[in-house]
Amino acid sequence: MISPLLSNIYLDPLDQMMAREGYEMVRYADDFVVLCKSEEEARAALKRVQEWTAQAGLTLHPEKTRIVYIKRDRNPGTGGRFDFLGYRFHREYLNPREKSLKKIRDTIRDKTPRKNGKSLDAIITDVNATLRGWFEYFKHSQKSTFKELDSFIRRRLRSILSGRRKNKNHGWGWSNRQWTNACFARQGLLSLAEAHVSARQSLRKVNH
Repeated sequence: MISPLLSNIYLDPLDQMMAREGYEMVRYADDFVVLCKSEEEARAALKRVQEWTAQAGLTLHPEKTRIVYIKRDRNPGTGGRFDFLGYRFHREYLNPREKSLKKIRDTIRDKTPRKNGKSLDAIITDVNATLRGWFEYFKHSQKSTFKELDSFIRRRLRSILSGRRKNKNHGWGWSNRQWTNACFARQGLLSLAEAHVSARQSLRKVNH
């Protein structure tokens, strides 16, 4: 990828300067966050970055460049949150940002059209392949994220199965009873919520 490569070439001196001056900066390509312990330190860091970019002939993004007090919503203008590398950081919480959630939902919709001629096993296999990769990246999110996505995916599958029945008058309550969560689990559908619990348990074991 040319863009990240060029970003690393141009911004490596910035990495080195910030490290020399004692700032903790996390960067991927041209997107970066500087972690500070106080507003005073944050403003000093921002000033140094602005000076460096001006000398290098570069420009900071006017909307993305801001100081955020992440622990609580002290500044109404920032809301105590920011987006970085697909995640939304809000206080001590992590969740996929809105664009990331929309993207995974759109991908699932593409894989689960109501008039789907594939077998349920084939559909679930295809969906699982997407979910595993997505979960591996976003597994640090809050558990509510995974519960909501699990429900969304099961609704998509129930819609397919209901559409294959001649009787079109069955409501959601009927389809929920006909194809329970346990039913999809037996079919091998990955539960993001359960995967999240397992990942948290494994992390606790490592930390202890």
